[in-house]
Amino acid sequence: MKKLGSLEALSEALRRLPGVGPKSAQRMAYHLLQHDREGAAILGIALTHAVERIQHCASCNTFSESEVCETCLDAVRDTSLLCVVETPSDQMMIEQTMTYKGLYFVLMGRLSPLDGIGPKDIHLEKLVSRATDGKVQEVVLATNFTNEGEATAHYISETLKARGLRVSRLARGVPVGGELEYVDAGTIARAMLDRRTT
Repeated sequence: MKKLGSLEALSEALRRLPGVGPKSAQRMAYHLLQHDREGAAILGIALTHAVERIQHCASCNTFSESEVCETCLDAVRDTSLLCVVETPSDQMMIEQTMTYKGLYFVLMGRLSPLDGIGPKDIHLEKLVSRATDGKVQEVVLATNFTNEGEATAHYISETLKARGLRVSRLARGVPVGGELEYVDAGTIARAMLDRRTT
């Protein structure tokens, strides 16, 4: 197999970003090398440090530089509420609404049988263990309103209700097919306040 040159390797690496095709990756690579070598170096160092230092929180599964994240360690949070989201960016969006004061569990994905993503891949066992710790009284399902997000919410709801937990779902202030990362904070706030039992 032919070894890639430095420029091609950079372009190929940039193509790993979502929504970046070959031409865009090539433009980014040329831009960094031609106009912003300092920025390229900063980007390289930041990526290396992030990969080396960021891990999953032992409690909620989000990204953290320590074994347990700051949110889970916050003594002011309501430990009886557990909000389940797909990604750390979804968690951040809910936090920005300032309407939710409970804890989180981040799935790091959603069920998608066509892509080979099953319950193990979304850390379902860890979620069940967390939700049944004796402190959690209500689990709020805040997966996206996509087909996969709805299927994931349904599967988790059935699993947790079978263990006697109260399960609610975000109200449909969030548009169908919408992803939390791209929805405004006011809409998410309304959906959180109007959540319903499943």
